[in-house]
Amino acid sequence: MLDTVLDWDLVNGKAPIVATVVAVLACCALLVRRDRRWWTRTIPILVAVSVAVTLLAWWLVEGVWQPFPDALPLRVVGWTGCAVAGVGLGVVSLWKTSWRRRVAAVVVAVLAVVASMLNINAYYGQYPSLRGALGMPPANEIPFTDLTPPTETPFPSEPGRPLIDSWKPPPNMPKQGKVTQATIPSPISKFPTTRQAYLYLPPAYLTDARPLLPVLVALPGQPGGPTDWINGGQIAATMDRYAAAHNGLAPIVVMPDATGSALNNPLCVDSKLGANETYLTRDVPDWIRQNLQVDPDARHWAVAGFSYGGTCALQLALRQPQVYPTFVDISGQQEPSLGTREKTVKEIFDGDEAAFRAINPLDLLATRKYPDSAGAFTVGSVDAYLPQQKVVYDAALRNGLAAEWFEVPGPHNWHSWAAGFVKSLDWLTSRMGLTR
Repeated sequence: MLDTVLDWDLVNGKAPIVATVVAVLACCALLVRRDRRWWTRTIPILVAVSVAVTLLAWWLVEGVWQPFPDALPLRVVGWTGCAVAGVGLGVVSLWKTSWRRRVAAVVVAVLAVVASMLNINAYYGQYPSLRGALGMPPANEIPFTDLTPPTETPFPSEPGRPLIDSWKPPPNMPKQGKVTQATIPSPISKFPTTRQAYLYLPPAYLTDARPLLPVLVALPGQPGGPTDWINGGQIAATMDRYAAAHNGLAPIVVMPDATGSALNNPLCVDSKLGANETYLTRDVPDWIRQNLQVDPDARHWAVAGFSYGGTCALQLALRQPQVYPTFVDISGQQEPSLGTREKTVKEIFDGDEAAFRAINPLDLLATRKYPDSAGAFTVGSVDAYLPQQKVVYDAALRNGLAAEWFEVPGPHNWHSWAAGFVKSLDWLTSRMGLTR
């Protein structure tokens, strides 16, 4: 019973609609039997204050704090305003009234906040279930220590041929993969990671004579963390579906702590904020090879990311093509940014424009060649980042880099990011040596 509740669909299910209807009805119940002064004075003041508080909060986030590289969607601002108004209605209903109305006032405030949060979550697609929203582990998670050690004789692959042509799944192969967590240290970079990495291991990896599978390093957005690919990206379900159609084969997916904390923005470079590039191109690959039984051929490794992570994936692939010769840039920007070019160069590169150009994708595509690399660019049809993605994609084509374009319906949120990743998956696994 508890698992059923924890796995309720908070995005595509009825939860946001039901919560909104209940919140509206509760507000209506609180508003009945009010006098003329309430409607002519209290309510107009409440509306004005709610609008003012919402606009002030919007300005503080967008104009002062600026924790996000992209603007808050109007729908999110609107639902935030609804939460503010609901709480305000509850507060003004506490004075000079019965205890029943006071209890109702508290209930209305809570329902307004819950309904608004559910609708904002439904827009982004961040937490598909209550389990994810509460920070609880996925139902298919196992301890890292429960993984079987490396097999002495892994399944022999045939050089030059896709793995699927020779792989024969054993009868006892699980039908689904597993998710686990592990700490990926930073002995070389000393980059300050604070969160455990997540890993997805496909069914073929969980067999006794496992094949040597390719590796996908998946990076989150900013703000964000390793669990974003588990929750909003539903990477385990996506890879399980892919594995079910390909004899249990799928890439091993490693989701490291790529930023160090939820709001940190290291710009995917080695800087005074930490050696982030070195962590993702040295420490993370070294740990994977030392702790997992994987395809050692770097030509079968790839990096992917969404939003900030998409920009980071592009940067890593262009800066270190020998580590990540294949990339998937999902709704990334045309350059790493703290909001503006001027601010980025000043704060991270101490005003050194040349240092910035040395890590900037467009400058790299204009000055270097990538004969052995390939990349996919995916973006939503109404994503504000679409023009930037198109600029980088066109630059990749001019460079001669093998580039693919995948456009899906939707804005800058997990609905588009997950759909774009799925659309690129056949191309990606072909590059990684799994299929033709």
